[in-house]
Amino acid sequence: MTSQLNTINVNNLGQRIRNLREKQNLLLRQVAAHIEVDTALISKIERGERQASRKQVIDIAKYLNANEEEMLTLWLADKIESTIVEEPTIAYNAIKIATQKIKK
Repeated sequence: MTSQLNTINVNNLGQRIRNLREKQNLLLRQVAAHIEVDTALISKIERGERQASRKQVIDIAKYLNANEEEMLTLWLADKIESTIVEEPTIAYNAIKIATQKIKK
């Protein structure tokens, strides 16, 4: 059940990659070849079934002429969401604490 929740919820970056790729009429295999991974990995990233590495996100952003900061923000949001999805009752408080520390 947890993996289904992650697949459904963690897809901000994947959706953005798919939208950019399709707007440019690029195939999954073209993006995969450019960042030197297999096509299945790009497909899984787009569907939210796998998380890309930070370097992969940067490489994909460059290849798709996307805003690198936006792509990294979506990547980090997905990582945070996948970490807290199993603890919804305490997630809000944890985010408040983390936000306070980041502001310092």
